[in-house]
Amino acid sequence: MASRLLPLVLVTTASLFAQAKSQWVYFGADHLLHYRTDGQGNRIMDFSYAGYRGGGVSLPNPPAIRHIGPTESDATPRIQAAIDSVSKRLPDKTGFRGAVVLEPGNYDLDGTLTIAASGVVLRGSGSGDGGTVIRLTGQPHRFLEIRGSGKPQMAANSAWITDSYVPSGADTIHVDQPGEYHPGDTVFVEHPVTADWLHYMGMDALVRDSKEQSWIKAGSVIRTDRAIKAVNNNRITLDVPLSDSLDAKMVTPPGADLVKYTFPGRIADSGVEALRVIAPFEDVAIGGRQFTVLQMEAVMDGWARDLAVEETQNGVTIGTTAKRITIENVRIVHSKPHSGSAAPADFSISGTQVLLDRCSVMGEGTWPVVTQAQVTGPNVVLDFTADHGGVAPHQRWATGLLVDHSEFQGTTAKKQGIAFSNRGTAGSGHGWDIGWAVAWNVTSPYFLVLQPPGAKNWCIGCTGESVPAEGLTSGIFDCPNAAVAPASLYLEQLRERLGDQALAAMGRP
Repeated sequence: MASRLLPLVLVTTASLFAQAKSQWVYFGADHLLHYRTDGQGNRIMDFSYAGYRGGGVSLPNPPAIRHIGPTESDATPRIQAAIDSVSKRLPDKTGFRGAVVLEPGNYDLDGTLTIAASGVVLRGSGSGDGGTVIRLTGQPHRFLEIRGSGKPQMAANSAWITDSYVPSGADTIHVDQPGEYHPGDTVFVEHPVTADWLHYMGMDALVRDSKEQSWIKAGSVIRTDRAIKAVNNNRITLDVPLSDSLDAKMVTPPGADLVKYTFPGRIADSGVEALRVIAPFEDVAIGGRQFTVLQMEAVMDGWARDLAVEETQNGVTIGTTAKRITIENVRIVHSKPHSGSAAPADFSISGTQVLLDRCSVMGEGTWPVVTQAQVTGPNVVLDFTADHGGVAPHQRWATGLLVDHSEFQGTTAKKQGIAFSNRGTAGSGHGWDIGWAVAWNVTSPYFLVLQPPGAKNWCIGCTGESVPAEGLTSGIFDCPNAAVAPASLYLEQLRERLGDQALAAMGRP
């Protein structure tokens, strides 16, 4: 089937009227985007902060420090020793220690490689013919982990958020003790999970096989990772808008709050690029040991680009403490379907400000992209293609996801290209999987887009058939089967925030 995806270009004045006009985000007479709000001020958020360094910059190219050539034996110890050697170097003035370069050829890996320092890159010599090929051998294992250490260390005191309602998409809040906060502070905006909110969401009475299922436990906290941009009296401006609303009636007691944190163990500016990873095909149950590609955890401003991947399961995992991550041009291929109802996910997002850019999944039996529990955006899936399945948030209330200018063919009414839904008692009570999510100019045979209580999900300019869910309210279908301007919401938001040079830095015309 021919692809519907068209090259993404800057929108000209003449082209503004060649496409349908969304009611929620649209070009005004000033040729800039305008946003509709609902009665409480909620709007589609600015997603352009997703990605490395907060979007709109080129991925770095630090100098090669160590070169490794292929051998017939297990290459894991040699490559790890080179990574460790570069990791001990002092960073240069830009914060980089350098790259370990794998020369063209085949490398058998029986174990997992780890980058645990800032400014370190593992670089192959290309993902195509004549490049670097990683062959995963031995028992199932992961190819690479990029991870720091420890957890965020939160301050003992916090400030209460005094707003009666903070809308989704807002970047300002008011607090009762502003003197504790200063521009540049890293903070968590904390959304307490209360019994009232669980009841309002209809998530306090999940029962399967006569057993109660727990969606999110009352007393837990959903945290949004931000930094302070400005302080003006008791008004705090955050560096990135919020992906969820805060309704004081639903979060009190104890109430939403703002707490400073430090994270000394989180590394930055490390990545992997330009190689091919091949695993033997194995049809492993979801809980079994699997051949996987990459995990990022406790890392900020990390990346993976130009990776060709074959036969892995649950391939790329972006953990809860990963922030400002770009995954660019990572192509995953499966030659055979995976059996079982609990299919693996090729890209699993738990972090924030994550950008999947020009990636793809080909092959049956997997979920190409999922979000996990209590994930706060902005997270963006841009220019993505898959021939089976699509983007299906998995569980327990993610917020702030944009699926932009993407195509998911080969999907069915039961395995939709977009599934923003209430999964009810699936799993162990996955329930509402996402709110404040947007599918923008997406093509798929089938869409499941539902509207959670107190939140919205949008399907704008999408081509395909809506799948209803009995007893649940459909989300907002705006301009169905008619592409809207701009072709990419993320790229236009980025251009308006940072200028044309931001698109050029990402390799966009």
